[in-house]
Amino acid sequence: MPILIKNQQDKVKIDLQRTRRALQKILELLEIEDKEASILFSDDEGIRKINRDYLGRDRPTNVISFSMSEGEFGDVNPSILGDIIISAETARRDADNHNIPFEDEIDFLLIHGMLHLLGYDHETTESDAETMKEKEREIFFSLKKYIIE
Repeated sequence: MPILIKNQQDKVKIDLQRTRRALQKILELLEIEDKEASILFSDDEGIRKINRDYLGRDRPTNVISFSMSEGEFGDVNPSILGDIIISAETARRDADNHNIPFEDEIDFLLIHGMLHLLGYDHETTESDAETMKEKEREIFFSLKKYIIE
């Protein structure tokens, strides 16, 4: 399964090899190892522009997902899940604010973004939000059982 990871920011150090291993394990836990995904690490300004231009929200955020399986041509290549954009700056701030390791925050954002690519949504109903939270916790704690450092 091809995984493309690109770091377009230089404000926060990202261990791209660790990120790749974590994402491979996440895909395994979700039983979708044969799917393709791309991850882009951005800074706050870069993700703010993406958020504004594509989602109409003129502010930085921690993660944005763009599913390739949605819309009129979503079935053209079912092996491609889509793109996940993560603001490394926001992730660093969130990790610091919650007193958790930065790597755990990145893992959580990878899981969150991947679940969005699979159709999970926390913005429609409270029930959907709870279902997504439960799946996030399940995958996160399963991931932590493996040594990915």
